[in-house]
Amino acid sequence: MAKTFKGIDVSQYQQGVDFKKVKASGVDFVIIRAGYGKYANQKDPYFENHYKAAKAAGLKVGAYWYSYAASVEDAKAEAQTCINAIKGKTFEYPIYFDLEERSQFAKGRAFCNSLVKTFCNALEHAGYWAGIYISRSPLQQYISAYVAKRYALWVAEYGSRCNYGGTYGMWQYSSTGRVSGISGNVDMDICYIDYPAKIKAAGLNGFKATSQSAVKPSVKSLEPSKTKAVTYTVKRGDTLSAIAKRYKTTVAKLVKDNGIKNANLIYVGQKIKIK
Repeated sequence: MAKTFKGIDVSQYQQGVDFKKVKASGVDFVIIRAGYGKYANQKDPYFENHYKAAKAAGLKVGAYWYSYAASVEDAKAEAQTCINAIKGKTFEYPIYFDLEERSQFAKGRAFCNSLVKTFCNALEHAGYWAGIYISRSPLQQYISAYVAKRYALWVAEYGSRCNYGGTYGMWQYSSTGRVSGISGNVDMDICYIDYPAKIKAAGLNGFKATSQSAVKPSVKSLEPSKTKAVTYTVKRGDTLSAIAKRYKTTVAKLVKDNGIKNANLIYVGQKIKIK
């Protein structure tokens, strides 16, 4: 069975957290609310403290931004406010767009898709691994499958199992968890993807790339190769089929040569070897 990672998420509603105790209790990571809305004064007042203390305790960290966007312009503004709030920090987990407001769902699927894409693409453009946080029912109703697959997906559904049929990276299974070091309830999460390894290798979220391409080439590798292997860096909006078409190859070959598990899930900064 693949390794899973145990996490919690916190905001200003959890105060005086002893992250050393949290870590000692077996928690691997914490997703911290960076803020909400589109104004600078809506940054979570505990974000800086939570970030510093969690990092000092040796926990892996991600962040989320709660959306009130009533338009694509609002989502763009929220993304910029979020980027300003998290600048200069490193995150081992994605930065999530938190979509929960009924007024947003009331405007339908195309509208919700546009909010997610606007926010997440702006985050990707700024060098972050972007994701979406949403409850299972609205996810199935208001987010298209291609959008859900395109970004890191964090699904909320409280109970003993997550009933979402698509692929997802993280599941929030309780809002009434108890963890040593926190007084009161806390959200509990399970992560199924080794985001820290992927994010660091891609050089996203404030980290410098550690992938092979960042290593200085030896003289030998500068000689013309008979196979003319190319390394392509995924850019915003790319799909595997478009890359395959451009280099006159097939999606199946790219998947095989690069060990890609899900052909619909490629991310900005990913290196694709084309042989």
